[in-house]
Amino acid sequence: MRRIAATCVLVALVVAGCSQLPGAGPSAAGIVGGGDEPAGLAYTVVDVNEPVLDLLAGRFKSSLAGTFGPNGARIAETIGIGDEVDVTIWEAANGGLFSSSAGQLVGGGSKSTQIPTQPVGSTGTISIPYAGSVQAAGRTPIEVKTSIEAALAGKAIEPQALVTVRRAASNRVTVMGDAARGGVVPLTVRGLRLLDAVAASGGVAAPVEEVTVELVRGGTTARVPLTRIISEPNENVYLRPDDVVALLQQPQLFTAFGATGANTQVKFPVTGITLDEAIARVGGLQDFRADPAGVFVFRYEQPAIARQLSPDAAQQGLQGGIPVVYRLDLKDPSGLFRAQRFEVADGDLVYVANANLNELQKFIALIGTINQPFLLAQRFESRL
Repeated sequence: MRRIAATCVLVALVVAGCSQLPGAGPSAAGIVGGGDEPAGLAYTVVDVNEPVLDLLAGRFKSSLAGTFGPNGARIAETIGIGDEVDVTIWEAANGGLFSSSAGQLVGGGSKSTQIPTQPVGSTGTISIPYAGSVQAAGRTPIEVKTSIEAALAGKAIEPQALVTVRRAASNRVTVMGDAARGGVVPLTVRGLRLLDAVAASGGVAAPVEEVTVELVRGGTTARVPLTRIISEPNENVYLRPDDVVALLQQPQLFTAFGATGANTQVKFPVTGITLDEAIARVGGLQDFRADPAGVFVFRYEQPAIARQLSPDAAQQGLQGGIPVVYRLDLKDPSGLFRAQRFEVADGDLVYVANANLNELQKFIALIGTINQPFLLAQRFESRL
């Protein structure tokens, strides 16, 4: 009679607590059906297929060449405001405007005069004796030379001018962030590529695979991994005056949760990682726990992408974007190929749901745990 009563109590306890079985997170069915709950955070569940993968491929393809033009453009050596300019003027014979005792005798009896170094003023001009103010800003040294010679024609004896930039205060770029030594790098006549500017700043102070390069030009900004610039010559664009190059050490992180070999946060290189690689890094799926058809990636997605994936995507995204849950079925062999194409983003949460069989195992284990005291009591009574 006592055994029957104990069994009744056991059944009552199991039935009452069956919905409260401990678990590592929601079930696959709970995730799929939970996005529409008014009390919870609204999210969209997206089954990963080929069209979805094609759409997501553009998410990770930021390009310097694509943003700023194919391979950039080598620019002419233009003079800017603040540059320091040297001007030398020659005359064909003695007795001219610049044939004075300050002149320097050159071959054939001609004279030359060095105009003192002067900065290009805020008006963009330099001052030349007998020629007045000559426009220099925005022009090349050859163009300024031609203007000086034209202004002196009829005043000096067959004047010839040489214009050189002693210090380029305007034709330069700024390198900052995780460079070995940040600072200002002058542009050169042959053109300055991005990696040249990084090298001139002493290289990077962080591991190369963790560095992202941000190029700011005017109101446009683009970011790419440094390793990609090294491996793809087209991304090593020419820089332009006033460009800002920021070297950012930004290790990417994703979190693994649920029926995986380890529940942890994992760092991966800025070049990216695919879902199959991410799962492998945390020890794969647990054989007796995981539901291979319930592999999910939780992400705050870019609004433009989220609304292409689903017209029903939440219209009001949070600060990090619109909540989207991507679902893959790894029981289907095609799901394994899709996992090789699905790129994990920084901040993603990779979650593997428990299989239904695992819930049954928990149920059986719970019965054993609750029944254990009665078994011990029965053994004790049998010994008396």
